[in-house]
Amino acid sequence: MKKRIGLLYGGKSAEHEVSLITATAVTKAIDYKKYDVIPIYITLDGEWCRGPQLTKPAESVEELKFTKKESKPNYILEFILDENQNQAKFDVIFPLLHGTYGEDGTVQGLLELLNLPYVGNGVLSSACGMDKVIMKQLFSVAGLNQVPFVYFIRYEWDRNKEALLSKCENELAYPMFVKPANLGSSVGINKASNREELEKAINIAFKYDRKIIVEQGIEAREIEMAVLGNNEPKVSVPGEIKPTTEFYDYESKYKDNSTQLIIPAEISPEVEEKMKDMAIRAFKILDCAGLVRADFFVRGDEVLINEVNTMPGFTPFSMYPLLWQNSGLSYSELIDRLIELAIERHEEKQQLQFNRE
Repeated sequence: MKKRIGLLYGGKSAEHEVSLITATAVTKAIDYKKYDVIPIYITLDGEWCRGPQLTKPAESVEELKFTKKESKPNYILEFILDENQNQAKFDVIFPLLHGTYGEDGTVQGLLELLNLPYVGNGVLSSACGMDKVIMKQLFSVAGLNQVPFVYFIRYEWDRNKEALLSKCENELAYPMFVKPANLGSSVGINKASNREELEKAINIAFKYDRKIIVEQGIEAREIEMAVLGNNEPKVSVPGEIKPTTEFYDYESKYKDNSTQLIIPAEISPEVEEKMKDMAIRAFKILDCAGLVRADFFVRGDEVLINEVNTMPGFTPFSMYPLLWQNSGLSYSELIDRLIELAIERHEEKQQLQFNRE
């Protein structure tokens, strides 16, 4: 019997378009013989719109955009649950949301309340993985090697600008990278080589988040690994990113196709083992499930973890699926495995009891 899969994409986020690209790619790879696929589009304004069942791949992102008028009832409970609200209309929800209100634990919390199986990380791991500051603080607890960083919120910046600029310069050295704490796809990230650029980069980052992080820039290779699993996660071969721009920014990732991805990366067995160990430790300290991409800086034999992404780019040309493809798991097989992991994790949770004996 076919499983009914709800593809959840779009979202009230600066990464809305990235999510649409991902959803379009998944519709081209998912097996329609195994699954009934229902698109659920969240507009930039936060409206939930359920489209008709897909029987073939979407040819463009425009096909996956629905308006309130075109949609089935847009009350979340109405189109996720049946009329008596006891049985789910979906066997699994597949969130393909990037950024805020999707990758940060908010949607995951809703799906938990509805007791629906869903692909990927839960509330805690999604929230911690989205907030780069919390993530890095947990990495410190786990003893993972990483670059120095400074963080602060807009309230502090508005009142102590000069002091915070001095703090950055005292604790870090130029160049520095300034990032919104809760955003991905390199949105709002800028490199600063002097105080003027630092102040400008901070102001840009604050357009996207109330909290920002300033990291020490280093000369290093950027190498990534994909992690897949629940209680016994597996790690892919490593892949190296070689951007032609100054750093791996939004344009490099999604627009100009100029970035070179080298899979497998040419690294020593010792460095690869360090990366595998750190990737698994990062996965476990954040209590992750399903999928994670772990990003590293490598300088000679030294490995530093940069971050993990709990909903990595997921088109056929994104690093995460490519790493698994080069590890022997095709894009379609990867989708199948993630759905299996979602059901497995949900079934494990159903063993919990909530009444006191």
